[in-house]
Amino acid sequence: MSLSQRYFAALMRLSDGAQERLYGERKAHLFEGLAPGRRVVEIGPGTGVNLPHLPADIRLAAVEPNPHMHPPLRRKAEACGVDATVHAGRAEALPLETASADAAISTLVLCSVDDVARALAEVRRVLRPGGRFYFIEHVAARAGTARRRAQRLVKPAWRRLADGCRPDQATGALIRQAGFAEVEIERFHAGGVLNPVRPHVAGVAAK
Repeated sequence: MSLSQRYFAALMRLSDGAQERLYGERKAHLFEGLAPGRRVVEIGPGTGVNLPHLPADIRLAAVEPNPHMHPPLRRKAEACGVDATVHAGRAEALPLETASADAAISTLVLCSVDDVARALAEVRRVLRPGGRFYFIEHVAARAGTARRRAQRLVKPAWRRLADGCRPDQATGALIRQAGFAEVEIERFHAGGVLNPVRPHVAGVAAK
């Protein structure tokens, strides 16, 4: 367990409130499609910032590679009344059976996944036919803009500080290319104008 993992877990606990202010309303609207009693897999749930927006009676498989996130994640799941099983796995190799989940969730995670295409293939693998992938991710600014140039400039330092996050990743395009039967994406902005991860996408992809 690395010092950087411990640092990032502490940072995530401190930033839960800020994340809720920025994305809470959008998450509440997006996750309305999650039906009670279903099995849901969440990629990189961190300390459980999404838990208050999930139906209490879902069965959650939380796949979190940072072990320092696990204790606060379990505590928050218990406080929210969510039946959660925490797995120390990676997005590129989800520890779940094929076609075993009704839905999958990813919020502000794919930017730091080493192999995004493989991770999305894993999401498709574990989803049942007709299952849905709900996501909120920050994305690269439009090509040729000052923000895109700034994203590339800060990328080396940002990756070290933010657990491998790539601020200039075209995550929306990667989701569209992942082979889902249907993809709905909305582009939006969140955070201050100087934030290198300001452009975002939110949406649902159906298997």
